[in-house]
Amino acid sequence: MPFFSSKTLFLTCTLCLFLPLAFGHEFSIVGYSSEDLQSMDKLIELFESWMSRHGKIYESIEEKLLRFEVFKDNLKHIDDRNKAVSNYWLGLNEFADLSHQEFKDRYLGLKVDLSQRKSSNEEDFIYRDVHFPKSVDWRKKGAVTAVKNQGQCGSCWAFSTVAAVEGINQIVTGNLTSLSEQELIDCDTTYNNGCNGGLMDYAFSFIVQNGGLHKEDDYPYIMEEGTCEMKKEETETVTISGYHDVPQNNEQSLLKALANQPLSVAIEASGRDFQFYSGGVFDGHCGSELDHGVSAVGYGTAKGLDYITVKNSWGAKWGEKGFIRMKRNTGKAEGICGLYKMASYPTKKK
Repeated sequence: MPFFSSKTLFLTCTLCLFLPLAFGHEFSIVGYSSEDLQSMDKLIELFESWMSRHGKIYESIEEKLLRFEVFKDNLKHIDDRNKAVSNYWLGLNEFADLSHQEFKDRYLGLKVDLSQRKSSNEEDFIYRDVHFPKSVDWRKKGAVTAVKNQGQCGSCWAFSTVAAVEGINQIVTGNLTSLSEQELIDCDTTYNNGCNGGLMDYAFSFIVQNGGLHKEDDYPYIMEEGTCEMKKEETETVTISGYHDVPQNNEQSLLKALANQPLSVAIEASGRDFQFYSGGVFDGHCGSELDHGVSAVGYGTAKGLDYITVKNSWGAKWGEKGFIRMKRNTGKAEGICGLYKMASYPTKKK
């Protein structure tokens, strides 16, 4: 569909009048000069190129114009932040036509209930006396499946849970098996709410009580809530023995646990920089109001910055091929974005 039409020419020309005010003379982005981005033609070119790259199709010219406005605002935020920060950078990913509120409504989904957490005192912590190496990457150890995509379903809690179970199963059995988030969404409904949020500890309990979790191939993900299919007794399941919580707000405890297996963790991912994170060690502004479930799969140091490697569930086009490195040693007990507030891990008998 051509961007211009007779019915939108007036509106488009009106946008031209406000472009210098909206973007300013110092606005720039990779491949485009400041002067380029004060040109409506160049902005349309960039938008059309982005649409093609991400397979975006809009139902009407009005919707396309609306998304173009959102795109321009996000473009300005990305450029402004890239000029202000040095340890990480933002980029035009597939979420560039979503307002920040739309993004939060569609892609987060953690239901926090700290009252249900098990005792996480140091005395009860099974990895309390473990010595941990300077760096760990469970991807290189074969305990991390390919990055998945939750789509517009608030099921991050299920992906966080499954990543941790996939990890411990590989460590104990030697087999890396992709497991079913959809089974949790459809069947774990006593306390969790499918696409409307959930909690990893509840999901661990469900897996124990359910006698395991089916493989992804046997119970595939559909990006929405479905009907629980419990008649899968004939297919293989992966089991766990139980789960434990990492002592809260304790970076050393989290590193000790992470040195032994991937973890389910919760973070505050509602900051606008998180929407467009593209690479580097993230040390941006964020609080600790947990709203997103992810998994920690390693830690290390790069250019003097210590970080935790986190696997997300927004597809491989987001961040560093679906991962984000989040700064540690920040001086905050709860860690950046609340990373140390609610970590847990499943156990599996050998």
